[in-house]
Amino acid sequence: MAAASTSSTADDQTSRPSHDTDTPLDISVLKEIARKGLVDALNAVNGAKTLVLDPSLAGPLGLVTEVSLLKHHGVDKMFWLEPGPLSATTTNIVYLCRPMIKWIKIVADQIKRHGRESQKHNYTLLLVPRTSTLVSRILEEEGVLGDVTISSYNLQFIPLAEDVLSLENDWAFKEIWVDGDETVIFNSMQALLSLQKLYGLFPRIVGKGDYASKLANLLTRYNQGQGTTAAGKVSSEKLDSLVILDRRVDMITPLLTQLTYAGLMDELIGITNSHMEIPISLLNASTAPPAASGPSTSPSTGTSVPVSLSKEKKKKHHLTTATDPLLSELQDLNFSAVGKKLNSVARRLDEDYKLRHQATTVSQLRDFVGKLGGLQSEHQSLRLHTGLSELLVPQTRTEEFNKSLEIQQNLLASYDVNNQISAIEDLISQGADMQVVVRLLCLASITAGGIKGKTLENIKRELLQAYGYNYLPLLLSLAAPPLAALLPNPLPPTAPPALTASKYPFTALRKSLRLLIEDNEIEELENDISYVYSGWAPISVRLVQCVAQKGGVLSNPAEKEKKGGEDGDSKKGKEHSVGRAQAHPIIGWKGFEDVVASIPGETVDLVQSLPSSVEGGVPALSSLMLPREQSTTTVVFFLGGCTYTEIAALRWVGRQNKGQKGGGKKKLTEFNKFMQTEIARLKEENPDLPHKERFKQVVDNWNKKKEKDKA
Repeated sequence: MAAASTSSTADDQTSRPSHDTDTPLDISVLKEIARKGLVDALNAVNGAKTLVLDPSLAGPLGLVTEVSLLKHHGVDKMFWLEPGPLSATTTNIVYLCRPMIKWIKIVADQIKRHGRESQKHNYTLLLVPRTSTLVSRILEEEGVLGDVTISSYNLQFIPLAEDVLSLENDWAFKEIWVDGDETVIFNSMQALLSLQKLYGLFPRIVGKGDYASKLANLLTRYNQGQGTTAAGKVSSEKLDSLVILDRRVDMITPLLTQLTYAGLMDELIGITNSHMEIPISLLNASTAPPAASGPSTSPSTGTSVPVSLSKEKKKKHHLTTATDPLLSELQDLNFSAVGKKLNSVARRLDEDYKLRHQATTVSQLRDFVGKLGGLQSEHQSLRLHTGLSELLVPQTRTEEFNKSLEIQQNLLASYDVNNQISAIEDLISQGADMQVVVRLLCLASITAGGIKGKTLENIKRELLQAYGYNYLPLLLSLAAPPLAALLPNPLPPTAPPALTASKYPFTALRKSLRLLIEDNEIEELENDISYVYSGWAPISVRLVQCVAQKGGVLSNPAEKEKKGGEDGDSKKGKEHSVGRAQAHPIIGWKGFEDVVASIPGETVDLVQSLPSSVEGGVPALSSLMLPREQSTTTVVFFLGGCTYTEIAALRWVGRQNKGQKGGGKKKLTEFNKFMQTEIARLKEENPDLPHKERFKQVVDNWNKKKEKDKA
């Protein structure tokens, strides 16, 4: 889910917004591949060994293996890779690290130190995810290349959830857009190739952004030039498309404060490699049944968090839906709805515990005892999440937090921008968190198309004086290409038109992609992806909808619900109450070409056509015009990271399409004929009608026709 920026993890993630519960895409095999790769690399070194580990790899490795497995395969002791002497009792020393200059120099220094002390060891250097010529050159310059056996551990996608994969590269965004190091793009291509080897070729690749285009072209060139495994040579039956989003296409979303439960936990507590630092008392098992009224201090009550809990010693905890029965229900909720959900779960558990008093026979007692383990597991989970909510609530009620939210909402609505910039300056004078201030400043710059030169220079001066001149490199990076859109230096009056035109078209996108939803009930109904930001739809997920769920961009399903109720037809109103956007064929950016083209960066729409002998002569393009007989998965790849709120929004999109399957060749022919006829008719009636509006009418007319046929 591939992901985050200023939020979850600044790496690259994939998520699947379209799946069927009967035949989900099994991504657990990727964990087994990663585990087996590490075991094979360790087994290649015979005998007991000392493992010296790059600290940044500890979290990712913890998601695919355990210390006991490492010991079972010969690891005697483990040390962090850090400057200074290394005391190893084994003959074999295995270094496991990323191919970064600072790590390789430490390795070389320790090898030379052992040489001076006449210590004899066999050195193996495992590089993640692949070897590098730069590493060999550095070791050669240090004079130790002949003493080291260089190999690789190809750690790629790591499953974080049943629908989220990640490369867990925290520095991906910085490496690409600040350092200019495009190694991440090649590594991403290798990871996507692994998916193709397992499930077949992506039939269609769409994307947006210059680096997204580079990744797509790299992937297709490799497929055409070198080929893949037998499975990869066939168009996938489980995957319908790959959507690649360059993080720069939507820099607004990661600058906003996440408002989902998982997003707020990441913002205010911190989630790293799916682990959180949690007070120990919340992790201790408790068997007492919950009170009937729900948690004693739920988020809805507003009770402040106990001092003992906030200051208590903390322990690292792996937060996963596989071991936490309530996490899947809570993680994607808007935080305002979490308290109500926790109270509902507490009441249900209370009722379930009371059943023990109604058990009078042996069989009834046996049934209750059989359910007791699940009840206790849910009760412990309820206790944990109630405690976490108690930690979050006070932080969401601080003046700084609410002022930041207010500024964000006003900037998104382009309301009184000058006053919002003054409010940001007030936050600086009040000593607000540096990250909060910079995020707001960048948000103001993007949404307003830049900040006046004199004002910007004054704010930068205030920032440096308030927080320290050590932040000067940060401000310089934000003002320099390719990140200049975040905090650009003001353009001179004589600036060429090309520079002026490169500004992010925020105001136009807000209208054309329906980004700002003014609906007070949006959080309750969850009828649009904007519930994750209480009324603001992430641009990145709107772009995914442009490909996989066009109806969700063009209109709000909730409007259909309201119209159904107004008709007075209870049956019709009931049908619309789901608020489900219609599934449709994957046909690329069609209908939104102008909108997508207005966003800076290249646009990608590639069909990986195959030889006629492979697919029986059926053109790849026509085979994509409608969904297939079975449900398929759309892979969304964020190049440069994504947020928990974007993952929540993608899951919402997936729930809309769940179980909606294709109709085969008959529907394909029917749809093609209908589309050709309707487009010709609309062109004749109104030649000046924009292509987007024409396509919208075609889709609407098709849906009306299908509803009429059903009736």
